[in-house]
Amino acid sequence: MYLKKQLVMYYKEGRIQMSNSLKILMLDIETSPTLANMWGMYQELTSYDFIVKDWRILCWAGKFLGDKKIHSSALVDFPKEYQKNPENDRLILEKLWKLMDEADIICGHNINDFDIKKINARFIQNGFKAPSPYRTIDTLKICRSSFAFTSNKLNDVSQMLGLGQKVDTGGFKLWRDCIKGDMKAWHKMVKYCKNDIVLLEKVYMKLRPFMSQHPHMNIESPRPCCPKCASSAIQFRGYSLTSTGKFRRFQCQNSACGGWGAMRVNELPKGSNKNITKNA
Repeated sequence: MYLKKQLVMYYKEGRIQMSNSLKILMLDIETSPTLANMWGMYQELTSYDFIVKDWRILCWAGKFLGDKKIHSSALVDFPKEYQKNPENDRLILEKLWKLMDEADIICGHNINDFDIKKINARFIQNGFKAPSPYRTIDTLKICRSSFAFTSNKLNDVSQMLGLGQKVDTGGFKLWRDCIKGDMKAWHKMVKYCKNDIVLLEKVYMKLRPFMSQHPHMNIESPRPCCPKCASSAIQFRGYSLTSTGKFRRFQCQNSACGGWGAMRVNELPKGSNKNITKNA
């Protein structure tokens, strides 16, 4: 059972509808490269002994769905600690841990295979306990499973959907300059990370109606509501038929959603499905 909730406002025909909804955190991180001694350009590392400097989290940005404020933290936000040890990411991890601990759902592009695993690695290496349980929504996996975009990169999907584009970093040089302590580079890095959050939220909202496995946003609602956005502004439209029953189908009328759902109550009279057959 989810416990971390927020009140979300929905605007419908000039009225404000309040709903208890789960907190969705949009999240993105930027990491430093791993520096290693190499015998050749295409050599694969066969031992940790090759590592000169391991990677760290340089900065992160995040915002709760519907909020205006974008939270962020970078190594240079703590100048005294940064001067002592520019590779110590513990202080920015503390802020990140608190934000993740508030979230019911964490959304990101490739978040399951990259961001969460990288964050967990730094959490455990710095002695942090796991934040309270949350579910994830990976927009990259949604793009791959439900669409056939020419490219599934966040920047490309954003542009194909007319939602904007990433900040131009100029390539790897930005990461190299940050490692050198260039403050202009750091400012651009944080700007780049924050802009990714803006794009991520827009892409998520655009893809959401097509997400058949989206976590239910409010199972405690006293009235039928959209499982994707928790709005009670729904319109019943036909039935969803399965091998075991008949369920009322509806479409969300929230202009920011438009997703589909179905009631859980079986409309077939009790015992009327006893002759339903199945494949052997």
